[in-house]
Amino acid sequence: MRIAHFDTLKPVCPRCKAERQSISPLTIAKVAHQQDDMIIDGILSCPDKRCLRQYPIIDGIPIILNNIDQYVNEYFYHITVRSDISSVAEAVLGDIAGPGSEFNRMRHYMSLYSWDHYGDKAPEGEFKHLSAKTPPGSLVNCLNAGMTLLKDKPRAPMIDIGCAVGRCTFELAANQPGLVLGIDLNFSLLRIAQRILRENHISFPLKRSGVIYDRHDYDVEFENKECVDFWACDALVPPFENDSFNFANCLNVFDAVSSPRRLLQVIRDMLKTGGNAILATPYDWTPSTPMQNWVGGHSQFSPDCGAPETLVRRMLSPQENPHAVKNLSLVGEIENHPWELRVHNRHTASYSVHVFACEKT
Repeated sequence: MRIAHFDTLKPVCPRCKAERQSISPLTIAKVAHQQDDMIIDGILSCPDKRCLRQYPIIDGIPIILNNIDQYVNEYFYHITVRSDISSVAEAVLGDIAGPGSEFNRMRHYMSLYSWDHYGDKAPEGEFKHLSAKTPPGSLVNCLNAGMTLLKDKPRAPMIDIGCAVGRCTFELAANQPGLVLGIDLNFSLLRIAQRILRENHISFPLKRSGVIYDRHDYDVEFENKECVDFWACDALVPPFENDSFNFANCLNVFDAVSSPRRLLQVIRDMLKTGGNAILATPYDWTPSTPMQNWVGGHSQFSPDCGAPETLVRRMLSPQENPHAVKNLSLVGEIENHPWELRVHNRHTASYSVHVFACEKT
C-alpha cells in the first residue's frame, strides 16, 4: 500500500460507514515490512472505540472490507497460497486437484485476465507455441472506446473498479499523471497487479486445455506507475468519503454485483461534481446478482421487453425519469462494442458490450 495513496484518499472504516453511517478515517496501526513508500505487511485500524476493526495489509494489498471475516474465509487459500512453487509442481498439483478445485479455478481466472491484459506486452516469440490465437487487448480497446465518449481527458484522482490484474489502472496513469487506484475482490488477481507495480514483472499460468497450463514470466513496464496502487475493496461499500474522485472506470462489473443500481449510486457518490465514469457490460448476469436486481434480462412482456440498454438510459436520465439515479446523467454510449476473451487454445468467448459514459451533475 502506497503511503501517498493512503494519505491522499484517507480511507474510512467500511464497517462504520455501512452499519452506522458514520465516517471514521483509518489509521496505520502497525508496519511489519516496508519498502520505500510501500507498506508490504501491516495493519490498518478503525480508531472509533465502538468498532476498533482491524484491516490487514498483505503483499502490499490492504484488505478494507465491511465483511472482512467472510472475505478472509472465502479467499483464505488465495491469500496464503505459495508464490514460489515451480511450474512442474504446479502442473502435478493441477492434475491431482482436478478441474473443480479452488486451485484450478484460481489458475483459470489468472490465465483469462492476464492474457488479455498483458499478452501484448510479451517479448517476441513468447507465445509461438499457441495452436490458435485470440489476440489480447480487448480490455484496453474498450477503455479507449469509452474515452471517446468524454468531452475532456479525465483528471486524477481516478479509481478503476474491478481492476482484476490492473492493466486499465496502469493505462490511466500512463495517459494522465496523477493518483490512480485499482480495486477488486479477487486477491490472486490483485497480487499479479501488485507484483507488476513493485517488480515490473508478470508471472501467470496460461491455459492450454483442461488442467494443462503453461507458465509465462516476463517483464512489463508502464509510465507513471508510481501513481498507481491496488487495494482489495468492495465496489458497493467502498472505504471512501463522498466526492473523492474525478473519474471512475468500471468495465464488466455492472452485471457481476448484487445490485447494479446501487453500483451507479456508489459511483455517483464517489465522484466529484463534474466528474465522469465509463462503464461497460455485456449484461451477462451472474448468479451473485439476484434476478430482481437485474437491469433488464427478464419480464419480456413489459413495455421495454426486458431490454437492458433502454433501462440503463432511463436510469441515467434524471431530468426525464423520476426513478432515475439522481445527479448522474448519460453523456454518450456505444451500444455494441466487441470484446473477445481467450479461454484456452480452442475456446474464445465473444461478447458485444454496451459501453456508456456518465457525468455527475
